[in-house]
Amino acid sequence: MKLTDTLLDLLFPPKCPFCRRVLDAPGVCPECEKTLPWTDEAHGLRELGDGLLCAAPLWYEGSVREAVRRFKFRGGVCAAGPLGELIARAAAERFSGEFDAVTWVPVSARRLRKRGYDQSRLLAERACALWGVEPEVLLRKVRDNPAQSGLDSAEARRENTRGVYEALGDLHGKRVLLIDDVCTTGSTLRSAAGALLSAGAAGVVCAAAAFPGPKGENGGEKGKEQACILEEVQV
Repeated sequence: MKLTDTLLDLLFPPKCPFCRRVLDAPGVCPECEKTLPWTDEAHGLRELGDGLLCAAPLWYEGSVREAVRRFKFRGGVCAAGPLGELIARAAAERFSGEFDAVTWVPVSARRLRKRGYDQSRLLAERACALWGVEPEVLLRKVRDNPAQSGLDSAEARRENTRGVYEALGDLHGKRVLLIDDVCTTGSTLRSAAGALLSAGAAGVVCAAAAFPGPKGENGGEKGKEQACILEEVQV
């Protein structure tokens, strides 16, 4: 370990992104490993439409929701490591042998200037580091569309993300893993995947850190309210 890394660890010791407990090394603490709301075999993979699949290791609730919001909106970039590793684990379990390139759902130039980082790119970089590869810049966000949280219907959300992304370069033959922070309705991932496929990608699979809770637990008005909150993570 470099001296600078040692000094940084002393000044800013690694913490579990979920409970904020100080750790000896970056990652998830043993207690959270046992108690986090993990998706199970039956619910860790979702079909988003037109055969597009997305894997996620966690439900977006409780400490997971707080960790993602801290990472995305409050500069908690240290969470990118643990979250990216969880995404990598889910992708390897669900899509082993099904992709040979990795990219991410990019934020707009305006959002990047305001936030200072692209959270999905950080997740993709960490996931790729475990595999000894680099993520590829395959998409650009060409329209700074309104936040999904202000839209009620699934059709409105689909229309809001239509034509938002543009593929970069010739993707013929590439099988792409597309990474985002949270998959809610899937509209954003479908739009980004559509751009990749239109540019010649042979296939696209998706992975995110979390899904919204099961419908049985979040039905009715409570479910509608949570869906709006969850869509905040799409901007």
